[in-house]
Amino acid sequence: QITTLINHKDKPKRSDKTLQAIQRVGQAVNLAVGRFVTVGEAIANENHELKEEMSVACIEARRAGETIAQLTDVASLDHPESDSHITIFTDKTGVVKAARLLLSSVTKVLVLADRIVIKQIITSRNKVLATMDQLEKVSSFQEFVQIFSQFGNEMVEFAHLTGDRQNDLKDEKKKARMAASRAVLEKCTMMLLTASKTCLRHPDCESARINKDGVFHRMRLALEQVIEIVTDSRPNGENEMAPISIYSGIKEFKNKVEGLRENLYFLSKENLSTMLEVILEHTEDFTDSAYTSHEHREHILELSKQAKMELEQLVSVWMQAQNQKTKDLMEDLEVAILKTCQCMNDLKREVHSAATSLAADLLKYHTDHMVLKALKITGVEGNLEAVAEYTCKLSEQKEQLVEMCRLLRHVSGTEPLEITCIHAEDTFQVTGPQIISAAETLALHPSSKIAKENLEVFCEAWESQLSDMSLLLREINDVFEGRRGEKRVYLSLPRPGKHNANLKALKPVKLDTEEQAKIAKLGLELHLLTSDLDSETEKWEDQENEIVQHGQGMSSMAYSMYLFTRGEGLLKTTQDLFHQAEIFATEGTKLASALHALSDQVHDDKPLLLLEAEKLISMCKQLQTTAKASAQGKSATFTKVDACILKTRNVMTLLCQLLPLCCKLLRKNKAGNGCLKPAPPWKEDRIRTGTNAARTPERRVDTFGIKSLENHVTNMTFLESK
Repeated sequence: QITTLINHKDKPKRSDKTLQAIQRVGQAVNLAVGRFVTVGEAIANENHELKEEMSVACIEARRAGETIAQLTDVASLDHPESDSHITIFTDKTGVVKAARLLLSSVTKVLVLADRIVIKQIITSRNKVLATMDQLEKVSSFQEFVQIFSQFGNEMVEFAHLTGDRQNDLKDEKKKARMAASRAVLEKCTMMLLTASKTCLRHPDCESARINKDGVFHRMRLALEQVIEIVTDSRPNGENEMAPISIYSGIKEFKNKVEGLRENLYFLSKENLSTMLEVILEHTEDFTDSAYTSHEHREHILELSKQAKMELEQLVSVWMQAQNQKTKDLMEDLEVAILKTCQCMNDLKREVHSAATSLAADLLKYHTDHMVLKALKITGVEGNLEAVAEYTCKLSEQKEQLVEMCRLLRHVSGTEPLEITCIHAEDTFQVTGPQIISAAETLALHPSSKIAKENLEVFCEAWESQLSDMSLLLREINDVFEGRRGEKRVYLSLPRPGKHNANLKALKPVKLDTEEQAKIAKLGLELHLLTSDLDSETEKWEDQENEIVQHGQGMSSMAYSMYLFTRGEGLLKTTQDLFHQAEIFATEGTKLASALHALSDQVHDDKPLLLLEAEKLISMCKQLQTTAKASAQGKSATFTKVDACILKTRNVMTLLCQLLPLCCKLLRKNKAGNGCLKPAPPWKEDRIRTGTNAARTPERRVDTFGIKSLENHVTNMTFLESK
């Protein structure tokens, strides 16, 4: 709008339409500045240390907005040039000055607000660290429960602050690092709970203490990394060493080689030779690995040798072309460039094949989690000798998976995926020894329920990371093949007044803070159910199956409704929510039809399937009736919102039971389009960094902290009573 004002043409004739348009733009700028400054002033009042700076910047912005409004107040002037009133036509430099002042002051407000956000995150981190110190030193179970309840609340606050920050980050690399750190904190919160309980129950057990210390150490590192990302700093002023991969090296090398077409003198031959040497040094990670097949190793060595020869030939022709630019020499140079680049492409393809085939084989081999199962059984039996035997096998498995992650990093293709590979490597590296110490503790105290629960938690983290690797591998293959995995996005954006005639007569409202607090528990239950349903849908190999598609769509809509309970997401008003509930119910009816179709294909449990389908239809009709019912007044509207969320939750609960049943029936009958995969795939939105594209950006960032943290806090009263 400011640019429009500055760039308007000074025509001798000015129509009423032009004058009105200029005035409207000036007023719009002033109103926008007014709203912006109101927020800035509110922030200033809450943060006294920056109040003075913020207030000055807000005053400057308001003054500039008012100046622009005055200079554009031209609509009522028939002959502005003859009037003594100063306008944009008589003083264009005034508008330019006001615009500059406005942009400068708005920038100041934004920078100050950003400093406040960073300070909030640092303060929240400090509170978490202080409570962690208390938790680490606690000696009684009752005291631990009380402090952990406080810790849970502080972690939830930290989760929300860092989630918002992650969403605001523009640098994809920082986004991936933030997501990785937050994923560590999410998983470690549950580990901290069970590891601390085990240590309290068995205070003299060395393995229990080692297990607990490992969790605390990892959480502190993750908290520190979050602050590094937020403040854009490194401890002791160190520069961050970017991980160097074969892919990025080959990409840069090829760019330099192809740049010779435009300029023969922009780099030296030593520069190119050094770049190739670095790439070939990294290929030794593959040729020296015990897990690389003999065939892949031979091909990589052959291509490395060929790459050196091609570069020698290229340098020879290049040096000649620098001295004498003949047509023949330039044609020879073009051939040498093409051959060198082709050789590098072949090398890239070979290392990609070596890394991904190894990963596919290892993930398939370790899908059954036999070692973890054996550790649990022998631990409960108190069989120390058997536990020692299986911990050796787990250590071997850990080394294999760590090596797999290192090789995948070289071929990941993008910086965010590189960071995800590094995060996965760290997770296997740390979780392996933690499982071992938890298993040793259980073997020493085989009747301890807490020790058994602790081992389960660490095993689940291992299994979860293995499952994450499945989709990570798919993402890496997508990047290599030039596609980024187009995933379905299901968002029914409500348009009040278009879909429902009754909407026009009703005033859309939002939930206030008190109402959000009342409905928070119900919303949280809905969110947990969406996570469970996502896990079930991802077990289907055929993602195009009609049942899966409807299930994914309903999960996405339920998630939007959960965000509404927190005052976030795309559903802004109660009318948006009611419309979403109607669409959700319609989708549920379609899913019921798909269940009827499935019942015709199966024999076992057919009556049960039909019964569940009818139950789903009935529940969806009830939800539709509730969503369409009129509600006048604040109290009635909130009651309707509560009823819609409750009925949606009930439908989701039923779906979480239905989908596994459908999978079971299809597997039994070996019919239909859907079948089970051995393990649920990795979710980008959990980084677990980045991103489940079947969700809106809000979902990607918000996952951390909700499932594990708020759930823990909700259950603390029950835990304390026990």
